[in-house]
Amino acid sequence: HAHDLATLLDLEGVAVRSGHHCAHPLMQFYGVPATCRASFAFYNTFAEADALVAAVHKARSLLA
Repeated sequence: HAHDLATLLDLEGVAVRSGHHCAHPLMQFYGVPATCRASFAFYNTFAEADALVAAVHKARSLLA
């Protein structure tokens, strides 16, 4: 579940947003209960992007 992923990423120091993201009708239409969103800005570094990828890989191994 997206909230589980967000919690595991938080434990790795990676901040993401999980839920409907103000798009509940669209989520219902596609049958998606929730999503997990990472947002980037001009000030994010490659190291932060790499940390996100590493944390997702770690979470995937725990949730699989």
